[in-house]
Formats: sequence, C-alpha cells, structure tokens
Amino acid sequence: MCIVTRSHKRTLAALARLGIGPWRIYSCNPQNTTHQTYRGQSSSYTLTFCYAELPGGMVYEVIEPVSGPNIFNDWLDQGKGEGVHHIAYDCNHVPWEERIQGFAERGMGVVQEGKWRGDNRFAFFEDAETGTCFETIAFEEGFSYPEPDEWFIGA
Repeated sequence: MCIVTRSHKRTLAALARLGIGPWRIYSCNPQNTTHQTYRGQSSSYTLTFCYAELPGGMVYEVIEPVSGPNIFNDWLDQGKGEGVHHIAYDCNHVPWEERIQGFAERGMGVVQEGKWRGDNRFAFFEDAETGTCFETIAFEEGFSYPEPDEWFIGA
C-alpha cells in the first residue's frame, strides 16, 4: 500500500507515531531509473520513495513527487489529496509481459513505469471505473535493497 504526499518527512513522522517504521528513503530519478515513461511517452521524473516493512511481509510505501510529469503529481493536482494512492502486487513470478497483458485485457494500460537500479521493474495502471491505481513490481533474482539514501527512524 502506498501513500502519496507533498512532504515525505511529515508523513513518515505521522506514521512513525503509529509504530510504522523504520523507513528507508530512496530517490527514483533519471540517473538510477531507466525506461521511464509517463502515459505512454518517454519521460524524466524524480520521486522520493520510502519503505517500511512490518512483520508478516506487509510493506508500506510513501511517495513524494519531486519533478517531471508523473501520476503522483496528477493525483495531488486533481484534488484527490494526500493519502492512499495505490496497491502493489508482485504477481508471484508471472513473467513481466504477461502481467502487462493481463492488465490490458482488463482495460488498464500502463500509465507510468520504470526500472530502478537495473533490478526493480515497476508499472502503474489506473482503472477509471473504480478510480483505483494498481502497481506491479518485479525484482530480479537475488535482489536486495541497497543501503538507503537516508533512514527515518522517527521522533
């Protein structure tokens, strides 16, 4: 589950007060993310994204849009506000192209995608009928998170 925000620090502090954390903070930008697209066009964007893993495998994500065209700024600019933006699925090792095709067969095309650090593919899909955004992610075999740009433990 991912929360979109205009201030990741403020949102992480609020979530830390609820006992969620610690948080790993990373940047997704043109220098470390290839295949960046936005609504079907090649694009350059920068996002700050943060992860916290809870026992049992639940992963919380917080994303702050920084620059460039992206679906997170769209969400905020359309007045939907800060809060839950999407749900992500690993899809249990279903090949990438089959995932994309599966969403397309359900009427959802890719609205944003990229490949972070060469190891982590991601693609977002929007369903106009329900107003829901979904993400599929795929990690290369042996992937482990690199040391974050920053840690947020909480106050």
